[in-house]
Amino acid sequence: MIKTTRRTFLATAAAAGLASPARAQNAKVMIGVTGAATDVGLWVADAKGYFKDEGIEVQFNNFDSAARMNAVLGSGDLDVGAGGPSAGLFNAVGRGIDIRIVADKSQNVTGRGSQKLLVRKDLIDSGRYKTFADLKGMKIAGSAPGSSASTVILKFLEKGGVKPDEIDNVYMAFPQMGIALKNKAIDAALPAEPAVSSALRLGDIVAVANDYDVYPAHQISAILYSGRFAKSQPEVAKKFMRAFLRGVRYHNDALSADGNFSGAQGDEIVSILTQYGPFKDPAVWRSFVFSACGPDGALHMPSMKDDLDVWRKQGLIEVPVEVEKAVDTTYLDWAVKELGPYKRKG
Repeated sequence: MIKTTRRTFLATAAAAGLASPARAQNAKVMIGVTGAATDVGLWVADAKGYFKDEGIEVQFNNFDSAARMNAVLGSGDLDVGAGGPSAGLFNAVGRGIDIRIVADKSQNVTGRGSQKLLVRKDLIDSGRYKTFADLKGMKIAGSAPGSSASTVILKFLEKGGVKPDEIDNVYMAFPQMGIALKNKAIDAALPAEPAVSSALRLGDIVAVANDYDVYPAHQISAILYSGRFAKSQPEVAKKFMRAFLRGVRYHNDALSADGNFSGAQGDEIVSILTQYGPFKDPAVWRSFVFSACGPDGALHMPSMKDDLDVWRKQGLIEVPVEVEKAVDTTYLDWAVKELGPYKRKG
C-alpha cells in the first residue's frame, strides 16, 4: 500500500492539474481508496468504462487508512473518499467542515462480512486463548481509534465480559497486521479483506470469529463526497454516483447465491481486482466471501447511530453532531431513479 501524506497528495494533485479551477471543466475526479476489497465498485466502474460513459476521468490515490482522507476531503483537494463513518469524520462535520456520507460502500451482514478476529496460533495451542474472555490483557491491533472497525472490537470485548481498558490497543494499517501477528508483536487483530486472507496465508494465525458474529448489521464503509466537489460540480457528482452504482451492480451480478464469484463474469471481476487491488494473486480474491455492497447504495442508519453513541460515550466526539448532519443522499436518490431499482442479471 502507498502511504499518502497531505503534502505528497497535494503535490500529486497539482502535477495532475486537478487543483486548479479547470478541474470542474475537465470532469476529473480524485478518489481516495485504501485498497480494501470493498473498493470493488469503484474499480469495476473504471475498468468497465462507466466513468468514461459519464464524461469523467478518475484518479485513484492510495491511503494507508480511511481516517487520513478526512483532511483532504475537508479541504476539497480530494473529491471522493472510499472511507467510512468514524469519530474523526463526525467531529469534522460537527465543526462545520463539509464532508458528506453519500452512499453505502459495504455493510457487514450475517454470512457476508469483511473482517475477522485473528489470534496467534501459539496462544490457542497453549490454551491462553479459548474464548472472547481471554482477550483480556492481550495486545490487539485495530486500524484507528474511533473507526467503524473499533466498535466491532468493542463488541467482541463486551461478549467476553472484558472492559475496554483491560486490553492494550495498538493501531496499524490492515496489511501490517498479519506480519505483526506472525512476528508475535501483537496477540490479536481485526483486519479487513483481503488483508485477512493474506494474513492467514502466512501461517500460525487463526481466524476465531467473524465481525457479524457480534455485529450482524453494520455500516462498515461508505462513499464520501467533499463539500467543494458536491457544490462546485453537482452534475458530475450525480453522474459519478450513477457510474459507481453500475460498477457495484455488475459486481453483484457476478456473485452466486453464497456470495462467491461464478462464471465468466466472476472471472472478469477477479481479473479487475487483481489489476487494481494490492494483491496480484487471483487466488487471494477468491479465498473469501465479500461483504455486502448494496446495489441500490442504501445506508444502514441505525448502526451508524449506534457507533456514534459509542464514540460519544468514549469521549471521542468533541462537538455536538448527529448522523443526519453528515448524510446527503441527494446524488444517490438521483442515480437510483435514473437506473431504476436493482434487478439481478444472469
